[in-house]
Amino acid sequence: MISNKMKKLVENNSVIRQMFEEGKKLEKIYGKEKVYDFSLGNPSIEAPQKINQSIIEIVEKENSLQVHGYMNNAGFEDVRETISKHINKKFNTDFTKNNIIMVCGAAAGINIILKSILNPKDEVIVFAPYFMEYNNYIENYDGKVISISPNTENFNPNLEELEKRISKNTKALLINTPNNPTGVIYSKETIQKIANILDKKQNEYGHEIFLISDEPYRELAYDGKEVPYVTKYYDNTFVVYSYSKSLSLPGERIGYVVVPSQMEDSSNITNALTIANRTLGFVNAPSLMQKVIQKCIAEKVDLTTYDTNRNLLYNSLTDFGFECIKPQGAFYLFMKSPIDDDIVFCEKAKQFNILLVPGSSFGCSGFVRISYCVSTETIKNSLQAFKKLANSLQLKGK
Repeated sequence: MISNKMKKLVENNSVIRQMFEEGKKLEKIYGKEKVYDFSLGNPSIEAPQKINQSIIEIVEKENSLQVHGYMNNAGFEDVRETISKHINKKFNTDFTKNNIIMVCGAAAGINIILKSILNPKDEVIVFAPYFMEYNNYIENYDGKVISISPNTENFNPNLEELEKRISKNTKALLINTPNNPTGVIYSKETIQKIANILDKKQNEYGHEIFLISDEPYRELAYDGKEVPYVTKYYDNTFVVYSYSKSLSLPGERIGYVVVPSQMEDSSNITNALTIANRTLGFVNAPSLMQKVIQKCIAEKVDLTTYDTNRNLLYNSLTDFGFECIKPQGAFYLFMKSPIDDDIVFCEKAKQFNILLVPGSSFGCSGFVRISYCVSTETIKNSLQAFKKLANSLQLKGK
């Protein structure tokens, strides 16, 4: 018999994954080109060529015992040094290898942080809408999720409510910018206001409140939009970074956590994170991929396809009468459901072979998430289906 905690997780299996499986079934019936699956945030742009070249070069030329062997649980020292210098060059920071811990993607990074800082019933605040797995990560360590109501006008954080909801039990605020599912990027002004609120509350309650910045979409920003580097605004900040989206490597599970030296008790926290890597069973980030990242530290994916998809989808949907804000980053569009019940709307969309994810899965009912990390051809082919969907709901388009 499975544990009570796992019973709950099994019963509430990811809606995104369910939609993905539904898409596979529909493809068998109608053909892949006639099913428009916008459910999964799986990068559709190939990884830079240098990634594969580096894998071959490392495997062929380097000592295999080292390439495939253990290292410090925090990761190879030379890899961490390369990453710290890269961050410093980009953001004018002053990190060293001692501020970097290599992890198995952003999910692992968040989990080792929560494992290290949470006591039972400690509260972690999130801004709705948010990535649904945060609930599971926090509950893994008997923490309590405090969800701040969504600002459905522009999806910037509801800072007035944030200040009211911070309590003596608050241990951390977990943010995600560029945001999944809205595509919103928090401005410098917004980050500074968040920092001011947290500083004020730290002083009021006499204990540290951590800011955890989940940044797998940092490099996916459009129209020259800047993504502020959060450690510049608040000392007690963890930055969690993944190469899953920035280099199209979601299956490789490679990323890092930044722990600034200015953080309260940073040395002990760094040790705790390193040990959490081991005790949670990750042990260390994949050794081969660490070395690949070191060689490909300056590589980028070409965002042209995502940007083309973003503009085509946003312009077309608004022309058809749907309501949404234009995403600034990531590869998601958060659209208002024309039907009050977003789950019912997603079922309606399936009648036209369109697979969307209800916003209620992200703590924001009345909206749906559309992942536009698909081929541009898929976007183009889907537009007639979206138009038929709009017409069936008697939306007033342009």
